[in-house]
Amino acid sequence: MSVGYECDSRALLGAWRGGDRDARDQLFAIFYPDLRRSAAAMLRRERGVSLSTGDLVQESVMRLVALDRIAWADRAHFMALSSTMMRRALLDHLRAKRRNKREHEKVELHTGLHGEPDLSVEKLSDALDDLARIDRERAEIVEMRYFGGMEISEIAAVLGCSEATVKRRWTAARLWLLDALSET
Repeated sequence: MSVGYECDSRALLGAWRGGDRDARDQLFAIFYPDLRRSAAAMLRRERGVSLSTGDLVQESVMRLVALDRIAWADRAHFMALSSTMMRRALLDHLRAKRRNKREHEKVELHTGLHGEPDLSVEKLSDALDDLARIDRERAEIVEMRYFGGMEISEIAAVLGCSEATVKRRWTAARLWLLDALSET
């Protein structure tokens, strides 16, 4: 990312915080490719989800807009919060499908990691909520990395710590989640 791009987005984030809707719209235009990449990565791991990449991005954007006047710091902060909104939108979609009382294929997360089981989104989300009660920061790292597709360096910027610290906490959080999910 170029320095000019980062400066422009910071200025637009500040303007949006001040209530400038044009700045908000410009930001979504700038970040749209990043949001699509994150949503596509999340949905690629799913089977049987009737939500498209565009739908997931749209739902996340609507949720971000509803937050109104967030103290945005930078692109990484924006993407971190976007990953939270995407996770919630996907969970809400899955729960709504279950309430329809029709048969639907079970949705599983495909971790792509050798030896790790495929997981339902809801089980992972419940385990992530349990982890958050123990260690909020590790849960946020998982959310940003797994659901948001953020790089270690971006997560480090959001959390204000070193990349090595994020890597250690990411590893510990994954191990904790694997253990917690194997008990279910």
